[in-house]
Amino acid sequence: MGRGMNGARSASGEGLQARLRGLRGRLRGLQGQRPGGGARGPRDARDLPWSERLRALVGARLRTGVRWKIAAAIGLVGALVAVALSLVVHNAAWVSMLDNARDLQDERVQIAQRNYEARRTTSAIYGTKIDDPQLPKELRQKVLTGRRATFVQEHGDGVPDIWGAVPLSDGHVLSVHSRFADRNTTIMKDLDQALVIGSIAVVFGGCALGVLIGGQMARRLRKAATAAGEVAQGNTDVSVRDAIGGHVRDETDDLAEAVDAMADALKQRLEAERRVTADIAHELRTPVTGLLTAAELLPPGRPTELVKDRAQAMRTLVEDVLEVARLDSASERAELQDITLGEFVSRRMALLSHDVRVTIVHESEVTTDPRRLERILGNLVANAAKHGKPPIEVSVEGRVVRVRDHGPGFPEALLAEGPSRFRTGSADRAGRGHGLGLTIAAGQARVLGARLTFRNIRPPGASPEEAAEGAVAVLWLPEHAPTNTGSYPMLQLPEKPAKWQK
Repeated sequence: MGRGMNGARSASGEGLQARLRGLRGRLRGLQGQRPGGGARGPRDARDLPWSERLRALVGARLRTGVRWKIAAAIGLVGALVAVALSLVVHNAAWVSMLDNARDLQDERVQIAQRNYEARRTTSAIYGTKIDDPQLPKELRQKVLTGRRATFVQEHGDGVPDIWGAVPLSDGHVLSVHSRFADRNTTIMKDLDQALVIGSIAVVFGGCALGVLIGGQMARRLRKAATAAGEVAQGNTDVSVRDAIGGHVRDETDDLAEAVDAMADALKQRLEAERRVTADIAHELRTPVTGLLTAAELLPPGRPTELVKDRAQAMRTLVEDVLEVARLDSASERAELQDITLGEFVSRRMALLSHDVRVTIVHESEVTTDPRRLERILGNLVANAAKHGKPPIEVSVEGRVVRVRDHGPGFPEALLAEGPSRFRTGSADRAGRGHGLGLTIAAGQARVLGARLTFRNIRPPGASPEEAAEGAVAVLWLPEHAPTNTGSYPMLQLPEKPAKWQK
């Protein structure tokens, strides 16, 4: 059946305890505690590098969507481009205004020079001065070489002075200077404000564009993930490529086609394995039947009983393998009938050889396949009798049937992954049974459209490390007939009239 031996359960429990102890040790290490507990170690969290503190604070990788990553990337690139262009525009405008101001000072100093040469006197035109003591040293040295020049003198307030100077024929230096115009400063401030607003608009526009582009890609990826999940659940008719849709091909379509190709290859492989298993079991049926018939001809005795027992076990195994193959092919259909669930379970449990206590909490009328339901309940009770401990309790509450024993519980692998053929929960494969009983029960439940779950019973407040006090399998029958499985109802023919009876 689906459950392993007690030794397998204890080995699995010891492995789980070891992993939990190791996890607790790592957690204590992250918290700065000693392995044995107690006070915090001498190294405080503030002594750690900032990268380790950040990892300890986050504790796991941050999960973000594709749309936000694309939006952040476009926004960041837009911000960098906007800042670079703003700096270029600002510097170009500033240099251009300074050049215009220097050209203006050059024109003024030339007019003042002509006026001085003509009259040999200054009329304080444009505020010109002769041998101004405030004339910058660099400008004076350049003018003394006999050239006319302009100069920009910076100040701490950010508003420079624009100087212009020219040498005179009598050896003096004529100069004029003025502050950078307030109007130019206002223009630069307005320009900087416009650049800042434009940069912010570019960043937000880029983020919005990134959200739109990333949102479309994220929707396609989510559709692909949903379709792939349906394929993983056994719905092999779903095509990931058709699910994502779209007219423009991109990398998402390549991914979808690759997933579809992988699913088709896996489907073909599973189908080939199922056919091989079914063929082997079918070919074994005839010789096993002949072996069982030949055993009946042996003289009575203990050896004969052993041969009959092993031959019957082999025949049961072959029939179970054939049934699993049929269930895996998804070709089984339920023959639905209306039954009273509590009454049906009571009558079927009374026919079993095991001591089963049936409790009907709430009676209910259900539409199901009685033969398959009997097969499920028989396998669950046989599993409980073989691997658990008495008493075995079966309770009916509405459409829910529970089968409980008081043994050591199901293996952790079965609880995590569900029943699987030829897996008994024993690490050394020495467990009793072949792991087919619960596999058949789960397959028959799928045909009925029902849900079969497994869990272990522990005392309230008990840790997962403590031994279970029992195992329970819960069968949830559907409220409506399972038409999605292709099942069909059995026609209830009316009883023959008395005149038809012989």
